[in-house]
Order: sequence, then structure tokens, then C-alpha cells
Amino acid sequence: MIGGLMAVAVLAAAGCAVVAWKSSDAGRSTARTDAPVRAKTTPQAQRSPEPSEPAPATTAKSSTPATPRASASPSPPGLPATGPGTFVTAPGTSARTGTGSVLRYRVEVEDGIPVSPAGAAHEVERILSDPRGWTADGHSGFQRVSGGTADFAVKIATAGTVDDICGRYGLDTGGEVNCTVSQTVMVNLERWELATPVYADDVTAYRALIINHEVGHFLGHGHVTCPGKDRPAPAMMQQIKGMHGCVPNVWPYDANGQRITGPSVP
Repeated sequence: MIGGLMAVAVLAAAGCAVVAWKSSDAGRSTARTDAPVRAKTTPQAQRSPEPSEPAPATTAKSSTPATPRASASPSPPGLPATGPGTFVTAPGTSARTGTGSVLRYRVEVEDGIPVSPAGAAHEVERILSDPRGWTADGHSGFQRVSGGTADFAVKIATAGTVDDICGRYGLDTGGEVNCTVSQTVMVNLERWELATPVYADDVTAYRALIINHEVGHFLGHGHVTCPGKDRPAPAMMQQIKGMHGCVPNVWPYDANGQRITGPSVP
């Protein structure tokens, strides 16, 4: 998840974010809020500059408050700290998933980073279609698209670009975490590739936490905290800030379709 980390602090939300949800959450908020050579994109891949529309601070959610932005820390070897701010859209369209109203989304990867747009799209599709994900609420469905209109976009980018885009909405991601602003889920490259200490041995799981936490913000869910010692950490908990007695968990629902949540926090 600033929306944003997760787990161990940085994990926490995976990017950064994590949230609670009840029947009143059913309505989506208008506010939308964490190597090898880069794979070549296919000819159909679309390049889209980052939109520059005004960014009202009220339409952003993240795992960190809107405070003066800190300078990004140096990126680990092999991962660029900043990029051009332009993106490649993963080509193709996925099947629809979930029984509720279908939300169309794009997956975009910043130019020049070691992440395959097609590979990232496959992971996001897998996460959003998992029965333990947001489709378990009974009214959310998803479909990835590469063209036409979309309800939101998932963008994987360098820390510098995430800081820049999230900062336009008054959010301080500090080079470390993810955020959700307007109709955009911003995923910090370091969190996507390295997770956080708690999830360091299972980066794939942490990626699920990032997407579930930040998409949860887009759906209107806010942050919650640990419901009790040794209980599963809610996906909307800012796990990157500490587990507080909870055990790692990256899904908003359990295998029986029960919501995993905790007390709400500001």
C-alpha cells in the first residue's frame, strides 16, 4: 500500500494502506485513496503521460498523513530512484471477475523500470480475482482493459514518481510507501520488488497486500488497526507501521467469506 505499506512497516500496506469495512462501505467514495533488464513491451502497448488535472487534497487516501514531504531515501542497487513519469499500459483485456458492478482498470508501468507490464498485469488480475479479495463483498467486480474508459489505474513507478504524483494531492509518501489518489493507485517500485521485512520471504504475498489495501481505499475503505493478539492483520491495516500483535495476512476476507477487519483509526 498513501496509500498506501505493509507489514513491517514497509509492507504494510503494500504499499501502504489498509482498511475496515461494513455495510455502509458498500457505496464507493468519490475519493480514490506499496534487477533484470526491463522486458520489452508489445507493439500494442500504449504510452500515457501522467494526467495533470488539479488535485484536491480531499480526494486522496494514503498510509501517511498530509505533511511536508520528506526526501526519498536512496533506492537499493538495481532499482532506479526516479523515472520520467511516463507509463506503458499493459496490452489486452481480462475476463470479468466478481458478481457485482464491474470496475474497469488499467495496469501501467513507468518507462525504464525493471518490471514487465504484461507480468504486472497478470499479478494484479490474479489478486483482484481471488475469492478472498474485494469481490467477496458481493457488489464489486473487476475487469482489466488497455483502452477506452477505465474507472481507475494501477501504476507501478519509481519512488520519486510516486512521491511526485501523491504529493500533488498533499500526501507524503517519503520515498517509501504507496498511495491512492483520485482514480489512481500508485505502487512504489521498491515495495513491489522488495516488500517489507515482515514479508521479505514472500514478496508475492506482499504485492497482494499492496493491491488489496490501495484498491480498498478506492472502494471507500479507511484504515483499521489490529483486532487482537495473534489474529490476522486486516488488509486495511497499515502493516508497514507494525503488526501490533497481529499475524501477517494480505486478504480482506477469509476463505469462508468473512471480513477480516479491526477497529477504525483516523
